[in-house]
Amino acid sequence: MWLRQIALVAHDLDTVVEPLCDVLDLKVAYNDPGVAVFGLVNAVMPVGGEFLEVVQPVRDDASARRYLHRRGGDAGYMVILQSEDAHAHRDRIMGLGARKIAEHDGSYVFTHFHPGDFGGVLTSVDSVTGVEDWFAPDSDWPPAGKDWRNARSDNATGIRAVAIQSKAPAKLAERWAELLQGEIVMEDDGPELRMARGVIRFVDPVDEDGTGVVGIDIAMRDRDKALDTAQRRGLPVTGHTVRICGCDFHLSEATG
Repeated sequence: MWLRQIALVAHDLDTVVEPLCDVLDLKVAYNDPGVAVFGLVNAVMPVGGEFLEVVQPVRDDASARRYLHRRGGDAGYMVILQSEDAHAHRDRIMGLGARKIAEHDGSYVFTHFHPGDFGGVLTSVDSVTGVEDWFAPDSDWPPAGKDWRNARSDNATGIRAVAIQSKAPAKLAERWAELLQGEIVMEDDGPELRMARGVIRFVDPVDEDGTGVVGIDIAMRDRDKALDTAQRRGLPVTGHTVRICGCDFHLSEATG
């Protein structure tokens, strides 16, 4: 599987999208009208061949609004993984006891799984049919629209990892590995689930809620430029990490 997209949730879309674009040198490629069914508006920004999304609830009954309340403010929200055959993964994951809360079939296939079955993280396994090579870095990705390649950043080159907090990180890592057929590697900071492309880290709680996406690793061609921009904006910066939308963005030097 490929860690293809990470979504953040915010009370106000623009106040998160604007600093993200400024600091990471991103551009909005698409505002997906399809998320209206979930009571949301959104913005999707390419990061190399991966994507950051920000969603804002616009209906009182939107689950994202309840999530904002639970997390106590803007926060990491969703992990979206791409596979070759999302149908097969849907059947297998549900056979392991996970519940689906939304699905779509067609040329773009997705299954959203209940956060309660993924340690409090809304998780989706998707696939795109009819493409020559789904694993190619610039392969089609319908949630980002048709023209996303023209909106790629000159600085941010990819999403390397996502960090998920848990009161029992090792146990949660084992469950994710079972559900997603990934490989667990123990590092100094805790367990990591290695995907074919991308890493999911499981860390001790950093806030009272104790669940959810709390960190994202971004590869940058010019990390210092991004950190300088963040400092000028008055954003919290510690070392090579900047905090935006309740998440720690760990900026690393791009290679190659």
